[in-house]
Amino acid sequence: MAASRQPAANSRASCIDIAIIIRNPSCRPIDTHSQIDHRASMPELLHELIAHTAATTPGAEALGYQNQTLTYEALAAQVTGAANGLAAAGLQRAERVAIYLEKRFETVIAAFGAAAAGGVFVPVNPLLKPAQVAYILRDCNVRFLVTSADRLALLAPELAGCPDLRTVVIVDASSDVAASAVNASGIECLGWDHFMAMRTARAGNKTAPHRVIDTDMVAILYTSGSTGKPKGVVLSHRNMVAGARSVAGYLANNESDRILCALPLSFDAGFSQLTTAFAVGARVTLINYLLPRDVLNAVVRERITGLTAVPALWIQLAQLEWPAGVSDHLRYIANTGGHMPKPTLDRLRAALPKTSPFLMYGLTESFRSTFLPPSEVDRRPDSIGRAIPNAEVLVVRPDGSPCAPGEPGELVHRGALVSLGYWNDPEKTAERFKPAPDQPSGLTIPEIAVWSGDTVRIDDEGYIYFISRSDEMIKTSGYRVSPTEVEEIVYATGLVGETAALGIPHPTLGQAIVVVATPRADGVDGIDVARLLAECRQRLPGFMVPSRIEPRPGPLPRNPNGKIDRKLMASEMQRLFESAT
Repeated sequence: MAASRQPAANSRASCIDIAIIIRNPSCRPIDTHSQIDHRASMPELLHELIAHTAATTPGAEALGYQNQTLTYEALAAQVTGAANGLAAAGLQRAERVAIYLEKRFETVIAAFGAAAAGGVFVPVNPLLKPAQVAYILRDCNVRFLVTSADRLALLAPELAGCPDLRTVVIVDASSDVAASAVNASGIECLGWDHFMAMRTARAGNKTAPHRVIDTDMVAILYTSGSTGKPKGVVLSHRNMVAGARSVAGYLANNESDRILCALPLSFDAGFSQLTTAFAVGARVTLINYLLPRDVLNAVVRERITGLTAVPALWIQLAQLEWPAGVSDHLRYIANTGGHMPKPTLDRLRAALPKTSPFLMYGLTESFRSTFLPPSEVDRRPDSIGRAIPNAEVLVVRPDGSPCAPGEPGELVHRGALVSLGYWNDPEKTAERFKPAPDQPSGLTIPEIAVWSGDTVRIDDEGYIYFISRSDEMIKTSGYRVSPTEVEEIVYATGLVGETAALGIPHPTLGQAIVVVATPRADGVDGIDVARLLAECRQRLPGFMVPSRIEPRPGPLPRNPNGKIDRKLMASEMQRLFESAT
């Protein structure tokens, strides 16, 4: 069924044609349908991913949400409407447009509309609290905010501390209703329908798009802040389009795919579900789920062909009973955001015998670095694979020289997916973004790579194995212990549902290893701590055996990106230890 909300004007007559901003150096509104053959050019800018398919197969389904569907033609027209609205309201080149919404049509339209208008979109995780949202608004000097009336009401007390914010667009209320929430802050409020219908520029504003090229920034994605204040990773059009093409290539995505977007759009892997699908003309279904079963039900109902999730969600999904026949249409599953425990992968493969598993590794600073093809999963299930297409991944010593096979080193990523650094943070940018190793001596402007901070090793065939993040390693009894390695053993016992290994300050050990674990879904009697500890002693060297196992009801706490929140649990365990002594 087509969505009832349609663009205010046909895209052929609109002020901005999202398909061809870069091809129009004069920045005058043009009718590209009469002047440009869309089929003759491949997308180079983010919003052109939508426009390209809209020009070639306009009736193809692009986006689904709550039993409504937008075709590529309708979505392109809506994106054009949002771009026009931003331009008419005075959006300047590279100004930031924050989007603080759950996954819905307007979230996608606003993001791609900001890109089409020459702005920069900032997707804000809808799980963040008002103070956290306000920090992001201040940090990247947001000028436009797209949100809902209820979210705005909660956020209103914080807006006085956001001096750069001048316009709020409300997706589900008139400007009159919305204005009352922020009246004291002197911020202009526009209702969504009015905003989408804007064609006439305000005094001094222009309706023409700002000219951009593929190396211009288009998005700022904020990390979850698990190691301090969140950092804004700046992405260019080139980063996002190259990433979409690379991932769509190794996942073999095509126009017949139906992809479920279960991850937050503020998370790079979540937004990638949109870009990867749009790069090939596939359909994306948006879902805001409360329980893992909601995700499974959507996979069945929508006949999803591709599902990407983080380990915390896969662990929960693996404990559900998957209906027979799901594997007939679910072509692939993909893991990102951490290591998937082998017992979890085994259960999923048993439930989905015809579904191909892709194990992936990446970081927001370079989007995606490696993937393990399904054909290699049985041979090397612990590997994070080799470099994705159009990227090079190196394993190096501190001096930049290459590590020998089996030697631990730092993973360094170079190529088109390397982002533009951290917003307004030159110090942290200099720590993570450094010249790539082994560059030609005559190169006067060095190529910049991402030095991940992750410790990995490489084997004789070039496959890479994750060891740990440098800031997560547990230092105990003079040893450096990977929490992932401990967790893998705990999962292998089959006695737990979820687990996390933490390092807690200890007067003699340096750090004590504490394992927090939840019961299996069918574990009516909870966790047998004595048996689990005995299994750990049998399978682990003495210095890696947990000093304590802390059972708790599930699920374990998550950060806003859906990953297990180790920092929060470590703080809780430390307070527990201190109170006990």
